[in-house]
Parts: sequence; C-alpha cells; structure tokens
Amino acid sequence: MRDLTWKKLSSTYVHKGPWATLRQDVCEMPDGRIVEDYFVLEYPNWVNVVAISEDNKIIMVRQYRHAGNIVSLEIPGGVIDGDESPDHAVKRELLEETGYQFDNVELLGTVFANPATANNITYAYLATGGKKVAGQSLDEHEEIIIEEYTIEEVKQMLLDFKIPQALHCTALFQALVRLGELK
Repeated sequence: MRDLTWKKLSSTYVHKGPWATLRQDVCEMPDGRIVEDYFVLEYPNWVNVVAISEDNKIIMVRQYRHAGNIVSLEIPGGVIDGDESPDHAVKRELLEETGYQFDNVELLGTVFANPATANNITYAYLATGGKKVAGQSLDEHEEIIIEEYTIEEVKQMLLDFKIPQALHCTALFQALVRLGELK
C-alpha cells in the first residue's frame, strides 16, 4: 500500500491557550509537494461515557455549549487532565458531573473529533451499575442538569437527532451495539 503520510517540516505556534492551541505547519506530501500553511488545532484528549445506572437508566447531562449557541443533551465526559490516564479521567468526570460511582467501566474505543484539523483523541467508555454516592462537583463555568432515560428513549432520541454532539452519538451507538440493543 502506498504511504500517504505527510512529513512535517516545521511548526509555528499562532496561539497557545488552556483549552486550545493553534499551530501552523509546513508539510511535504509524499510526492514532494509542499503545503505551506496547514493549521492544526491542538486540544487535550477527552473522555466520554455511556453511563447506565443500577436501575438500567442512561445518565445524561444537559448543558449550554457556547460555540454552538445551544443547550445540548450529552453523555458525561470531559478533558483528561495532564498525565492522568483515560480510565481515571472517566471515573473522575462521572463522579464530578453526576455524583454517580461506577465499578464496571470498559473502553469502547477511540475516535477523533476531526483529524483533518484537530489532533486530540476521544476515549469512549461504557459504565454500568452506577450508584449515586455524592452531589455534583462542577468546574467554575459548568452548569449541568442530570437527566435519566431508558434505553428505548435514547434510541429514539438518536434517530430523531436530539443528541447534537457527534462524538457522543458515536459512543451511544457503540454502547447500544455492545449491550445487544442494536444489530
């Protein structure tokens, strides 16, 4: 198979921020052509999780998303902090956002939000048997409403495009397949 990988010749940082960094790369394509201005968004890696409570409800969160100017229904998740492992991050995010603790957590897989322009990976998980053990412990700019839905309700919301975050839809579809709810 032909190698399609580009060679990075140089990088210059245009902006460095706590949540996103923009860099400008100069690259060489396999056939020798030079790409002068390829912009890459560097983000931290993320986790998200399809969390199912001990009474078989999918725990979801509703929050405002400023870039899209929407109130979004999502699965719990967030940024992996520093050198934190994805396994630790997903359990921490679940507890912080929902107050639920899960002993059964398994990695479904990894996806990229948009590998054409962003470099981060999202680790998608399935957690089952969750128990409410605490209140929320939210970050300074988070306002999150916890909601619970049956598996059938979530399947219908996916079909009706009621869950706008594409990475969350991917995790939900994978979890539903893993649980034998979709074929």
